[in-house]
Amino acid sequence: MRLKIVNSIVSKHFSSSKTFVMAPERCATAKDLLKKFYHLQEERVQTYALFEEGFQGYLKGKPNYNFPLFRQLVHEITETFQKISQDVIVLKKDLAEIHQQNLLADCIDNIQQQEKDKLEVVAQLQLLRQKVQDFPNDEHHEEVKEKKVRLQQINNNICSHMEDFKYEAEDLYH
Repeated sequence: MRLKIVNSIVSKHFSSSKTFVMAPERCATAKDLLKKFYHLQEERVQTYALFEEGFQGYLKGKPNYNFPLFRQLVHEITETFQKISQDVIVLKKDLAEIHQQNLLADCIDNIQQQEKDKLEVVAQLQLLRQKVQDFPNDEHHEEVKEKKVRLQQINNNICSHMEDFKYEAEDLYH
């Protein structure tokens, strides 16, 4: 449901043709919880793609930005990320408490922290990108470069933690 709302905003107002699938409901086995976690990570990636697409549509409106519509999109995106995070917290708790998979739960904690940092940097980067568009100067361009480097570092950290997660999860697939 949550991505359907975001999809409808982006497709209706920013010409998107993408449709995304929701993660499955709460699962019982550790293996099912792993699958759900991967689905939630995919949902995060898809939500970032919609966020970027909506932001691009917003920037194209210069000089008459449709801020109320973009604010609505940001609200929906924020709610989607909050719900994903809540689902991941429940999943992590189940892995640790029900299935005694504490190392996997720790990996999820690391990923969650990096995802939080990523969302903050993406929002900061969007603000900077609009500044560059509205008031182009070398200082703003340099700030954008720095934020892009920071975002790449965070993405690398997420990949590294996902590799750790995959390694720790191997026993559950055998």
